[in-house]
Amino acid sequence: MQVSLRRILMGAIFFAATFILAVLGYVSVGWSILDSIYMVVITVFGVGFGEVNPLDTPYKKIFTILVICAGTSSVVYMVGGFIQMITEGEINKALGARRMTRTIETLSQHVIICGFGRMGQILARKLLDAEIPFVVIDNNPERIARAEAHNYLVRVGNATDETILHTAGIDRAKVLATVLPDDAANVFITLTARELNPKLMILSRGELPSTEKKLRLAGADQVVLPATISALRMSHMITHPATLDFLNQDDGRSSLNELLAQVDVQVDELAIAHGSPMVGATIEDIEVRGKGTFIIVALRKADGTTLTHPVSRWCFKQGMR
Repeated sequence: MQVSLRRILMGAIFFAATFILAVLGYVSVGWSILDSIYMVVITVFGVGFGEVNPLDTPYKKIFTILVICAGTSSVVYMVGGFIQMITEGEINKALGARRMTRTIETLSQHVIICGFGRMGQILARKLLDAEIPFVVIDNNPERIARAEAHNYLVRVGNATDETILHTAGIDRAKVLATVLPDDAANVFITLTARELNPKLMILSRGELPSTEKKLRLAGADQVVLPATISALRMSHMITHPATLDFLNQDDGRSSLNELLAQVDVQVDELAIAHGSPMVGATIEDIEVRGKGTFIIVALRKADGTTLTHPVSRWCFKQGMR
């Protein structure tokens, strides 16, 4: 591409220089500027019109021959650069698509992401960070361009089409995540994917709570309801702010609450009020009294600082959480 652009630029410069020198040459023999420009144009582009003024001397004839050769050569050289640029772009595009196809054909135990909207983009970034191979399927030109800009493996088409799923390597994939905002499409993709690969783990997105049952009947292993999860998280922000602050720290605990919920473990917080029997008691005393039904993972002091992994001899004080 750089070579073709340089060729176009050089051709344009050479043509401009030829045009200016040719006009000045005709002006030098007594022609007007307009006549000189007109003569150069009809000479370079070979339109076949007659000369503006007679070429009655050898000098004028030789000069005109040079103008024809130089002008035509520069135009051909410049047009050739345009053709080369277009051809290179198409060839590179075809070669890139072929390389991508070959790469996808070598994948095994990879993830297929159906839909490259907001959820699909976040999922792709996380998989990339975890160095897990994946293929994106989408039919929106803007989203496809965005995925290609990140050098993701992409299949262009509708994920409900069996052929597209086959080209994404569904028979060799480990997980399929369908995250389209259309519940009907997600159900159909889940049903099709389950038929094509019975051993595939399928994660499906659902917009409506009533869709969860349909997705599971279609073969989804797990169903994610973004609206429900968001509402639960906002409610926790209101009812358990200290716990959420602890879980949101950037040390790998950001998803702890969601993981514990899968095994019916509750993360809760308790405020040490004035006159509470816990004032003055140590962590060890409280945990022994609880007979293993709970553990204390963090403390928030009255000044707002959070203490993680507190020692068992730490005493509770009023205002702590």
